[in-house]
Parts: sequence; structure tokens; C-alpha cells
Amino acid sequence: MLVPPPLSLYIHIPWCVRKCPYCDFNSHQQPETIPVAEYIAALVADLEQDLPLVWGRTVHSVFFGGGTPSLFPPAAIGTILDAASARLRFAPGAEITMECNPGTAEHGRFEQYLAAGVNRISFGVQSFDDGCLQRLGRIHDSDEAERAVKLAQDAGVSNINLDLMYALPEQTLAMALHDVERAIALQPAHLSHYQLTLEPNTAFAARPPAGLPAEDDAWDMQERCIEVMTAAGYGQYEVSAYAKPDRQCAHNLNYWRFGDYLGIGAGAHGKISSGASGEILRRWKVKNPRDYLATAAGVDRIGGDDPIAPENRPFDYMLNALRLVEGFSLKDFESRTGLERSAIARELDTAVLRGWLYRDGERIVPTELGRRFTNDVIGLFLR
Repeated sequence: MLVPPPLSLYIHIPWCVRKCPYCDFNSHQQPETIPVAEYIAALVADLEQDLPLVWGRTVHSVFFGGGTPSLFPPAAIGTILDAASARLRFAPGAEITMECNPGTAEHGRFEQYLAAGVNRISFGVQSFDDGCLQRLGRIHDSDEAERAVKLAQDAGVSNINLDLMYALPEQTLAMALHDVERAIALQPAHLSHYQLTLEPNTAFAARPPAGLPAEDDAWDMQERCIEVMTAAGYGQYEVSAYAKPDRQCAHNLNYWRFGDYLGIGAGAHGKISSGASGEILRRWKVKNPRDYLATAAGVDRIGGDDPIAPENRPFDYMLNALRLVEGFSLKDFESRTGLERSAIARELDTAVLRGWLYRDGERIVPTELGRRFTNDVIGLFLR
């Protein structure tokens, strides 16, 4: 039987100071004046439209992503959270994350973000090497990044994530290790460490930068950086996520465990399960901010609805769950997909035979080899 899992709320802020050449997210260069009030009104209307999908359910985490949510002033973030909590039941102590570009951080604002309800900040640092930052098209330098993190800590923000990238243009192993060491010195609760990839429809895909490390060199960077993070007390719990004990990101864990989430804002995606109908629905919103804002009152902002057919649920589930170091339990697979475990028995047997997964009682866990070839393991479940 399909059992509705925990529920999260994702809120998309689509504007950036400048679009990065590697970014494939729905982000747009900010206009001369960001229409903050108009966008908040659209977000509230968007949320009200989705409320019938989640009546009576509790929100366990909120995530402001983008784009650059820190372009919105604290009062605006507080207004959005007040509107959401007036319409949805928030769990006590719910994790509320806001992504922040170090180049948009200002003294005094972090205290105000905390007062507005944000209790976790995720900084898009990417690198502490100024040359790498320039080649990535970032608007900040390494000193600004360090200063922004310390400002947040001084303001009382204890739950901080730093995003780092590796295998950057002209980056060496020593440079990648230096980035990780600089990040660890700031003592964040969480580190995200992921490889630069040339995503379709990005400037880097159209014009690949010179000096990208070879695949084996990128693998060496990953392995050595993991050793350094592990030695510093950051445990890997997902392909690209590392945390101090009990400081994993609750919001992202809900994604990876095939949880439910409402997505509001231009281009936001959501996934909602219905215990009554047995349906799992993916819904996304109108992507272009101008179109999202121009939608007339009383007309929905839904870009599309796509029910996940039962035959596609194993792949959708594994696309998330097999990113986790802990793997998943067969009981969770059954309750969150509404399928019997027999639906994936053949694929599991193949993965175990190839040394990609192993069985630990009720749990299915990726091996070290399986984690290296995550995409191949997930591909077994593609129908």
C-alpha cells in the first residue's frame, strides 16, 4: 500500500546577479528592480493552488533555492514563511534553509534572516581559489566567501553548508585539496562536494572551458578530498554530501528517501503521493519569471502534471535512494512506491551479482564499487 511519506516545501527564487556558465538551473539575470512584492503574491497564490494536494499534512523542512534567494531582503523571506506557515502546519523546529551567494551577503542581514525564521544557510562557495572562481564566472572572491561565512556564524547561524566543486578548469589535485582544507577551517556543519559537469543548454556545454582535468585525475581529486573530509569528522552520507554527526540536511534526505515535496515558484518541481488514490504526481510550474508573474489572477501557474506510472516507480525511487550511502530498506520501497518488493527482485539480483549492491537484512546497500558506478546501477531499473 502506498503510504504518504514526510512532506517538504521548496520555494524557488529565480534571479541571480549573473548567470554562471555551468548552471542549468532555472535562473535568470536580475532585472534592474526585482519585483519582490509581486513575486511574493504569486508564490502565495501558487501555494494556495497546491494546498488541496496536502490537506492535513505536516511540513518537516523548507528550502529556498534558486537563483539567489539572498537577493531577497530578510523581511521578504519572513513574509513568505509567515504566509506558508499560516496555510500549512510546520513541524516544531523544522529545518529552514536558504541558499546564499557570498557576493550578496551583507553585514547585519544574517541576524535578520534568523529572526525571519531561516535556521540553515547554504553558501555557494564553489572554490577558494580566485582563478577558479573567475573561470567559473562567480561574482565573489575567496576572501568574500570566508567573510560571508564568518558573518553568518557571528550572527548565530550554527547550521551552515558550503558548496564546493572539483575537477574545475586548470585545477590540480593540490588546488582541490586546498579548497577542502579552507572549507574545513571554517568549521561548517555540512559540506557538499561535487564534480563540475558540462550540463546541456549551458554556456560551458556550448563552449567547453580549456584545462578540464582528465577523468582519472577527477577521480583522484574526489578520493583524496573524501579522505581529508573524513579525517576532519565529516561523514559521507550521499554521493556528494558530507556532514558532522547528526547534521545531515533533512530537506535533501527527504528527496533521496523518495519523500514528498511541494514546489512553488517559477520552474519549481514537486512530488506528491496520495494514499487514497495510490497516485504519485509530479507537478512543475511555469518556468519563465515573466510568464509566472504575468499569469492572470484566478489562472493557475502549473506548467504540467505527470503521474508516475507504477512501472516507472522503481527507476524514480532508485534515482534518489541509491545516491545514499545507507541505501534503502525494502519496506520503505514498498510503502513509498505502492509496489511489492518482487517488482525489483530481478534487478537487485543482477546488481548484487555484479558487486554493486549487497543485502543487509531488510536493507539494500551500495558497495564501494556501486557508489563509483551509481548511474549504471540506477540504469538497471529503467523500464
